[in-house]
Amino acid sequence: MTPDLLIVGAGPAGIGAAVEAAGLGLSVVLLDENAAPGGRIWQALEAGGAKDADEAAALLLIRRLRASSVEAHWNATVWAIEADGQVFWSEAGTAHAVVARTILLATGTTERPLPIPGWTLPGVMTVGAAQIALKTGGLVPDRRTWLAGQGPLLLLYATQVLDAGGQLAGIIDLSDGLAPVRALRHVSLAALPEIRRGLAWRRRLSQAGVRWVAASEVRAEGETALRAVSFRTSGGWQTADADLLLLHDGVIPSVQMTRAIGCDHTWSDTQRCWQPVADEWGQTSIPNVLVAGDGAGIGGAAAAVLSGRIAVLGLANEHDAAAPLRAERARHLAVRPLLDALFAPRPMRLDDATLVCRCEEVTAGAVRQAARAGCQGMNQLKAYTRCGMGPCQGRMCGPVAIEVLADARGVPVSAVEPLRTRFPTKPVIVGELAGL
Repeated sequence: MTPDLLIVGAGPAGIGAAVEAAGLGLSVVLLDENAAPGGRIWQALEAGGAKDADEAAALLLIRRLRASSVEAHWNATVWAIEADGQVFWSEAGTAHAVVARTILLATGTTERPLPIPGWTLPGVMTVGAAQIALKTGGLVPDRRTWLAGQGPLLLLYATQVLDAGGQLAGIIDLSDGLAPVRALRHVSLAALPEIRRGLAWRRRLSQAGVRWVAASEVRAEGETALRAVSFRTSGGWQTADADLLLLHDGVIPSVQMTRAIGCDHTWSDTQRCWQPVADEWGQTSIPNVLVAGDGAGIGGAAAAVLSGRIAVLGLANEHDAAAPLRAERARHLAVRPLLDALFAPRPMRLDDATLVCRCEEVTAGAVRQAARAGCQGMNQLKAYTRCGMGPCQGRMCGPVAIEVLADARGVPVSAVEPLRTRFPTKPVIVGELAGL
């Protein structure tokens, strides 16, 4: 079988694209490494049920996917894509391959790393990882849990913890105190629903007695495991006992696959990340490779669904049918300038002892030393320090190290050669290849 469309990722964009394509009569194969559709944002929605209108609409879309002709594969890890459209993945301990006429990548986001002193201690993790554990494993934090960073997910997760009966010691807000002033010019009618939602989350946390601390720095304290969290406020450093510290500084597009395929990428000064170059229909620089959703640029779940549908309508030359969807997507994206101004990524002002690459234990000081020795780009940095050569293959350290290296060289990040990702992007067990 040669499917008309193969989609990688069953989050909002992938589901929207799959349902749209099936409705147009296209043959569709959908691959996702999770056990069910939804991606990170709608994870476990089928099991838990909808709690508001947005989740009800998402659940309806998932049910439409289940009832469609889409050939969906769960627990399927894609690890290579060839120039001829051949896609390889592992599923149930066996490798599989299929050649698709068109490939749509809906790989979503990766949490932006927030490296702080002690961030590798047991007991320190990301808010996104904790949210997955809350949704799928029932891991409910207790009163010695602190959140630190900035961004809407911080507030959303905190209210989800309260809904689940959990407690939080407090939230350490690391956002720029002047950001609200700079963001005023981006306030619009389109942004009002998001503003009201954010204010409602803040009220809920205040009523629950969750401490809110404005700080400029934070440290995880402990020798073999987290025991306390320290933070610098206008009044100086403070320390509080902690069993769990959850970090978050927004999300960035997951570009491992678009990098490995060879798609052109561009640096976003606003979101301070690389993202694939794509036209209004999701077409990348590689023929027959489309990208949709947050993997093409952060826009949120509603915009991601629409971008998946628009990409499929463009593929089918149904441009007139896409016009209202494009207008609706523009309305959802109208709030992005406000959010980008409120939660601009924190600058990577790391001391020399802070780890940049967790896998290979490379510090910011080692990256700076490499720059002084003549290192020009991220691929050279591998040879100088082994940064990016561990199991994560640069997913965690890449966004951090490139900023440190650019600063050490005194050049913009866009002037530094990024990591070259190669397939396989995920580990492959040799025994799985027997069936190919």
